[in-house]
Amino acid sequence: MNIDFIENKINEIIKELEKEVMDVLMDESLDKKQTNLHMKPLTSTKKILNNALDSIKMVDKLGKEELDK
Repeated sequence: MNIDFIENKINEIIKELEKEVMDVLMDESLDKKQTNLHMKPLTSTKKILNNALDSIKMVDKLGKEELDK
């Protein structure tokens, strides 16, 4: 499994999410409640992607350890 490729793609997605976050934060037409409502899905998505990457790395590491036995 090419972990570096997966990590690079996830990081690209996270960069796009961060751009969206900045757009929401800079949008002065939104009040605090609207800003928070727009932010929650973006922050949740980032957490999910980071957790997925950690899981993929762990599975890869465990798989390599099993092959070395």
